[in-house]
Amino acid sequence: MLSIIIVNFKNPALLRLSLKSLNHVLKDDFKKEIIVIDVNSGPGTRNVVTEEFPDVKIFPFKENIGFTRGVNEGIKRSSGDFILLLNADLIPLPGSIEDMYDFMRTHPEIGIIGPKLLNFDGSHQDSCFRFPTPLTLIYRRTFLGRLPFARKHLDRFLMRDADRTKALEVDWLFGSPIMISQAGIEKIGLMDERFFLYLSDIDWPKRFWENGFKVVYYPSAKMYHYHLRHSKGRYGLLDFILRKESRWHFLDALKYFKKYGFSK
Repeated sequence: MLSIIIVNFKNPALLRLSLKSLNHVLKDDFKKEIIVIDVNSGPGTRNVVTEEFPDVKIFPFKENIGFTRGVNEGIKRSSGDFILLLNADLIPLPGSIEDMYDFMRTHPEIGIIGPKLLNFDGSHQDSCFRFPTPLTLIYRRTFLGRLPFARKHLDRFLMRDADRTKALEVDWLFGSPIMISQAGIEKIGLMDERFFLYLSDIDWPKRFWENGFKVVYYPSAKMYHYHLRHSKGRYGLLDFILRKESRWHFLDALKYFKKYGFSK
């Protein structure tokens, strides 16, 4: 069985669309459970689930517990042999979730798998990456990223040199949607809750690789994604002062490089 976990933050309209899309694309006989972890929970979201999707399990949290803990709370309440983390801003194409599930079941060496992401005009979205260095974050957040040497660095980080039309072993994948084996979680452990919102989706694959599991980009499965980088504003380093999302990203990055080293 597959456990689908959606961490929702104050967006009942988007959650409704996500749950409707799952009802539309998943086959009736596909065994699954859908779990909503509702962060900063309000009556609007709870009403959407309880009144319109009675088969969906919802667990409300009054405070903002962050993405990482939200994922862990969902996993603790799940019963599937595989877990799919699915943000509410994703719409899977028919058959994609079942395809990923079947592929993982026949490849036990894979701990994490992720689909190809598409913009709503059908164009490609970056979703598989090499591990970052401190320079990666600097180049992505400042004017330095426009310089030729920085562009070369970022193209490598974004795996622009890889053939992304085929299944690839990658360092890490965009944190949602990813499918994870319960066997891997039992060996590796849950997401590291020292990361509040960001970089836990980089730390987790690194730990999977270190423990003998593969991380795979699987473009045969496709999902539409309304992509908005909340951590990136318009003012470069000033965003650290002006936007809490940028501060969260910066602090989580410090924790990540403190854990793995600043020289990498």
